[in-house]
Amino acid sequence: MKDSGFPRADAESDFLRARRQASLSALARRLRGDEDAGETLSFAEVVEALGRRAARHRGIQEIPLDAIVGSVDKARDFDRRFRPTSNRSRERWERLALKARTGTSFPPIDVYQLGNLYFVRDGHHRVSVARALGGATIEADVTEVETVISTEGIGGRRDLGDKNWGLRFLQRVPLTGRRRAEIVCTDATDYHRLAEMVEAWACRLMHREGAYFDKPTMARRWFDEEYTQVLELIEEAGVRGRDETGADAYIRVSHERYRLIREHEWNREVMKLVAEQGRPRRR
Repeated sequence: MKDSGFPRADAESDFLRARRQASLSALARRLRGDEDAGETLSFAEVVEALGRRAARHRGIQEIPLDAIVGSVDKARDFDRRFRPTSNRSRERWERLALKARTGTSFPPIDVYQLGNLYFVRDGHHRVSVARALGGATIEADVTEVETVISTEGIGGRRDLGDKNWGLRFLQRVPLTGRRRAEIVCTDATDYHRLAEMVEAWACRLMHREGAYFDKPTMARRWFDEEYTQVLELIEEAGVRGRDETGADAYIRVSHERYRLIREHEWNREVMKLVAEQGRPRRR
């Protein structure tokens, strides 16, 4: 933080510098065709994509400024690094910067925590000023929101669509615990295909057994009686691709099996036939 000895002039310079950095960063992203990477995330959009499970108040904590990536209601007023995107709030911003430079302490900001990410409910300008002045942490009143899908891997809004495919899969196939953790599709749109496959498997099973079972039972039985056993056959036959997840291999091999024999049964002879058609393409 540069200090000329004239706090008001320094506060004005702080704002101009933050605006200039925001503008240059936005221009660079446009030239790279990666404008999404600098956008402040909307709390509502992220929760909708991930699914809300529960919330609990965690109280006052020191949180890293770098982990604050979004806003409840002012996503367009600041970029991802909370630099102002316009001159609209310049007077208020400079007033806070002046107070910060003259030693005024501020009340904690109010945030939602989703995984390792934070979204501002109140205190956007305090976050912006703190970052501009080189701060590393800020005091915050934290409410933690637990989501169905984790925030891991969210780098921008474009990642929310992929996350939402996973959420919709779990709504249709409500796996839990280790079963849920093991189902990972490299291509997020494959979650839709996999859900249809699970539901079709369950329909055949209910018809065969002459009984109805609910979604949690369907999910558990599919994983234990179908998915796990098929993966064992895939591994035994050596037809799993080097970069494939278990779910990737299950989807691909199941499709190939049905294309070849128009049947839904699994055994070593079927897997041998699939293997004879060639190894999976390397991704």
